[in-house]
Amino acid sequence: MSKVIKQMQMDALAGTFHDVRDLVVLSIKGLTAQADNQLRAALRKKKIRLQMVKNTYTRRVFDELGIRIPADSPYWTGTTVLAWGAGSVSELSRAIDTELKAPKTAAQYKDKVTIKGAIVDGMPTTFEDAIKMPTLAEAIGRVVMLALSAGSRLVGQILGPAGGVAGQIKTKSQEKTDANQPAGEAPAAGA
Repeated sequence: MSKVIKQMQMDALAGTFHDVRDLVVLSIKGLTAQADNQLRAALRKKKIRLQMVKNTYTRRVFDELGIRIPADSPYWTGTTVLAWGAGSVSELSRAIDTELKAPKTAAQYKDKVTIKGAIVDGMPTTFEDAIKMPTLAEAIGRVVMLALSAGSRLVGQILGPAGGVAGQIKTKSQEKTDANQPAGEAPAAGA
C-alpha cells in the first residue's frame, strides 16, 4: 500500500476520533454477516457506533490525539473494533454488555465477540470498571444529594434546639395556668 493511501486512512481515523475520549475496545471474529448487522443496528439505535480499525494506524493516530495505550497492550492484538457514542463510557459499556448478554442474541455472540477493555478520558481501564462508573445524570444526582443532605442537616440542627425551647415554654405556660386555677376546678377544655 502506498504511503499516500496509508496517510489518507490515518487522516480519516484522526477525523473520526479527534473528539472521542471514551471508547470500548472489542474483538470480533467469526461473526456472520447477519449477526454483525444485527449487533450494529441494535447499537446504532442507542447512538453507538462501531468501526473495525487497523491496529498500527490506530495506535499512531491515538498517540497523536493524546490517547496513550502502550504498544504491547492486549488492545492491539488480533482484530480490533472500537465502539463509541452514548452519553458516557458507563452508558456505552452498559449498552454493549446488555446487547451481548440479551437472551435472544447471547448465543450468537458467545466466543465471537470479546471485550478487550475500555478507554476512559484517553486512559485504558477494564471493562468492569467502566460499567461501574456513574453516568453523567447519576453523578449530578449524587452531587445534588450531597448538597441537599448538608442543607437538611443544617436545618435539622437549627430546628432541633428551637423545638426543645418551644416545648419547654409550652410546659411552663401550662404549669402557670394550672397553678393559677383553684384546687377544686378542672382545667378548661382545650387548654
